[in-house]
Formats: sequence, C-alpha cells, structure tokens
Amino acid sequence: MNRFIRNRSFRSVFSMNRAVWKWVFPSSISRGFSDFSDSWKSTAGLVRCPANDVPLSPVTFLERTAKVYRDTTSVVYGSVSFTWEETYNRCLRLASAMTQLGISPGQVVATLAPNVPAMYELHFATPMAGAVLCTLNTRHDSSMLSVLLRHSEAKIIFVDTQLFEVANEAIQLLGQADSQPPKLVLIHDSEYASSPTSLSSNVYEYETLIASGSCEFEARNPRSEWDPISINYTSGTTSMPKGVVYSHRGAYLNSLATVLLAGMGSMPVYLWTCPMFHCNGWCLTWGVAAQGGTNICLRKVSPKAIFEQIALHKVTHMAAAPTVLNMIVNSPECDRRPLPNTVVVLTGGSPPPPQVFTKVEEMGFQICHLYGLTETYGPGTYCTWKPMWDCLPRDERSKIRVRQGVRHVGLHDVDVIDPDTMVGVPADSKTVGEIMFRGNTVMSGYFKNKKATEEAFKGGWFHSGDAGVKHPDHYIEVKDRLKDVIISGGENISSVEVETVLFGHPAVVEAAVVGRPDDHWGETPCAFVALKEGSNVTAQQLIEYCRHRLPHYMAPRSIVFQDLPKTSTGKVQKFILRDRAKAMGSLS
Repeated sequence: MNRFIRNRSFRSVFSMNRAVWKWVFPSSISRGFSDFSDSWKSTAGLVRCPANDVPLSPVTFLERTAKVYRDTTSVVYGSVSFTWEETYNRCLRLASAMTQLGISPGQVVATLAPNVPAMYELHFATPMAGAVLCTLNTRHDSSMLSVLLRHSEAKIIFVDTQLFEVANEAIQLLGQADSQPPKLVLIHDSEYASSPTSLSSNVYEYETLIASGSCEFEARNPRSEWDPISINYTSGTTSMPKGVVYSHRGAYLNSLATVLLAGMGSMPVYLWTCPMFHCNGWCLTWGVAAQGGTNICLRKVSPKAIFEQIALHKVTHMAAAPTVLNMIVNSPECDRRPLPNTVVVLTGGSPPPPQVFTKVEEMGFQICHLYGLTETYGPGTYCTWKPMWDCLPRDERSKIRVRQGVRHVGLHDVDVIDPDTMVGVPADSKTVGEIMFRGNTVMSGYFKNKKATEEAFKGGWFHSGDAGVKHPDHYIEVKDRLKDVIISGGENISSVEVETVLFGHPAVVEAAVVGRPDDHWGETPCAFVALKEGSNVTAQQLIEYCRHRLPHYMAPRSIVFQDLPKTSTGKVQKFILRDRAKAMGSLS
C-alpha cells in the first residue's frame, strides 16, 4: 500500500490550483528507505536550525555571483550584453512582474524560445517568483504544444517572436477545448524576426514586463529543497512525452557535478549550442552562474556560427549532441576558423561513433563524453580519462573514449543490472543488462503520472531502458536501447555496433539501424543511411563493407538512402524508421 512521507517538509511542498505537490513513495520503492530527519537526534548537542539548514537551490548561485562577479559580463547575444549585477536585477524585476500577473507559488511558467538571453533569465526569475519552469521544445507543433500546456497547467508562456504563430495556434486550441489558456509574453528579437502585426490585449511584451517589476522584490525561496524547480518533457522519441520533475536540490547538485566533470574553473566562456529547453541546458544554465562565467547565446546552431563565436569570444566550453559534432567535422573549410584555444566539448545523447570523436579532437576540441537522460537531470556519468590511455593506439583510445564511463560525484550509484533478478551483471565487457541509476540527481518523478513513476523506480533504482555492459574497470558502455536490440534468428544484434561500422565508410555521414520484419529470421537489420555531399555508393557496396567487418548475421540485409528524422536535441527518431521498415515487409 502506498504511503506518504510524514515529515512536514516532504508532505506538502506547495499548492498548485488546490492540488498539493506531494512526494509519494510506494512501498515497492520505499522499502529500505528511512526517514533521515530524525536519525541525527541521537547525538547529544546537535540542533537543526536556520543557521545550519537552508534549502539547496541553484538560485543562490546567481545571488552570490551578482556580488562576486558583479561587473563581469554574464550574457552576450549579438550586440546585446549584460553584467552579472544587471542580470540579477533583471531577474528580480521579472520575478516581481510575474507575481503582479498573478503567479502564485507552485504554479507553472512555460517558455517557447531558442537560446536567447530571456531564456537564460527565466531559469532564475521563475523560481525567484516561487514558480516552476517548464521549457518547451521549440520543434513542437501547435497540437503538441496545446497538449503540454494543458497537462502542465501553465499560467504564463514566454514566447519568442519567431515562434509566436505556433504558440498562438496552441492557445486557440486550448480555448476550443474549454481549457484556461495561459497569458502570453512575447520576447522580441528585432535582429532575427519581425514582430507580429496585431496582438490581443492578453499579450504582454518581455522588456516592458521587466521594466514594470521591482529590483527590490524579495525572492520567494523554496520552503524545501525538494520543491520542484522545473518540469522537462521528454523528447517523445517513442511515445507521448512525460513531464520529468526536477527539484531545487537535484538541480543544485547536478549543476555543480557537471561543472566539476567539465573542468570548468572560474569565469569560463560558455557557448550555448545545447538547447536550454533540454534538461535545462544540462543544468549549465545554473552551473555557469556558479562559476561567474559568460554565456554566449546562439539562436541557431551551425558550424559557421560555432567557429565565429569561438573566435570572437574565445569560448572555453560548449555542449553538443553527437549530431552537432558530426556537422562540425563535415563542415566545408570555408566555414571553419582556427581555434584560439582548446575548447572543451561536453557531448552525450545517442551513442557516438568513435570516428567522429577522433576527427573532432584532431580539429583542436577536447571531448568530454557524458551520459544521462532527462530523468537524471542530463549528465549522470562521465568517461573519466586516465593518463595511462594516452600511449594506446588511436583506435584503442577511440573505443575507450566512447564508453559512457562512471557516475559523477552527485550520484550515489550507477550499475548494469539484470532487470529480472535486480542483480548486477559481471564486469566482463559482454554480459548485457539494463543501466540503472540511484542518487540525488535522479528525477523526483513524472508529473501527474504515478503509474509511470512507480514503474521507473521499480526495485529502488531508476530504470534507464538502455542496454549496456560493464567493463573490468567498471566503466559502463551503452550497447543499445533495450527496445532497439534486433533479434534475428535468436541472435541479439546491437544496432549501435552496426551503425559504428557504417560510420567508418568514407561516404557515410549518418546511419541508423532498426529491425525489419522477416518471415524466416523474425527480424533482419535494415540501415537508413545519409551520404556525404558528392559521395556515391550503392546499397550492395555498403552491405559488403559491413560483411567484411561484422559477422554476416549482423550485417544489414537492406539499405535505405535518406535523411534521418531527429528530435530537436539530435536524437534519431527510430520509432519512425521502425514504422518505415515494417511497411517495407519481409525480405524472406
């Protein structure tokens, strides 16, 4: 039977339209979980009071940095720039203005915007108002947006001018469904998009709203560090997106953990190539503030823009999915510029091909390979590099570099576990299990989806859905999504291994492999391939190329040449490719 944690700080975090946020731990999850609030009382002389017990929140990073780095540049966007003191005051004014619009503690504030200064400011202003931030994917259509706005019960949505039409259509759909639409705040950007010609009286303007607020506003600090700070909807690569809830505590810890693993010292210069709507920018929206860094905002990601911004601002760090790295290594020479310094690139997402890592590092970038999910606040593990590996042959180094590695300091544990027995698999590099997480930087749960939360936390671990192995040094390596493993004639085929071989062909720029139904074998590998511009290769030539490098049963039986469908974060939408392969029918 499910139970509620009785401690006051957990039981009722805050109200949201009379629906109280509660932390619910089903017996299947909470078995062995102890209420830590009383254990320290057995030690004489200890007291828990405001002097030594303040809720952790990444908002405090901004408050500190506004004093320590007050005159240092905080945000740069084209000709626009702010100092940290200015950013702090703008966020206070914005939080104040949101409360004047009627935002109450616990209510949701949504955003629909690219990596512009307003998007960065909202990561602080929204929790300062006591609200919960919900950053929406800019590639969603109006129908999906209306679904997510209804589910999140957002009271305000901040919208970039370029995305006004799709947001306005979504709001109209809400009205047709008798749902209360959110108030709309328009973020103007005269450099890139013209403003809508006609606006209703229910539409506000971002800079005007900030001007109406007070920088004397007293920020609404969280009552508990377990209070939600944001909702991140999963990318929906396989099904309807789920709302992943982050807490102030988890965001604080993952921000610092990511800063540490990136080797991000004082005053870094960070280029925003990773969408801020994706896991709150892997928590680096807050992490860069902790280090007094400079945020270089980039509306649209392209190799040319990346090289230009690196040269102009002497960028030290950036983050990008393997897809963006692939764009960089295949960019024309005319778009490239020499790097003024080594640039650390945090990358993660879909398992990357070793060839891409090698080429990126040859260009002067330093790869920092991370692994995680929306449910782990983005980065959860890091392939920590050991000096002893520097003397290995290049191919061996590349194979190690693409491993997902070991947990970062914010997590309690990461392991590869047999999901049936819930026992860890041997560290033998070959026994496949499911990668599971446990610790303080795992989501609080799925918003308004108790069943999905219970399933995800079954057995006291978060189930990632990724199939992996554990090497003798306990570094983990993703072999596939469990649902992407191809079973052909009783043999398990890792689609990632086949894709890695295909990436090695000089004509291939992208590849994704799925199972195609087969009347005899059950399934056979079907590869969807995008070729480099000007390249020419036949399907049979690619099949023969794979057969020389893989067991024949693993080599693709069919090849389809086309661009690959992706989410906005660069992940290939394999469910679309599986549908296409299914429609092709059996080869046998």
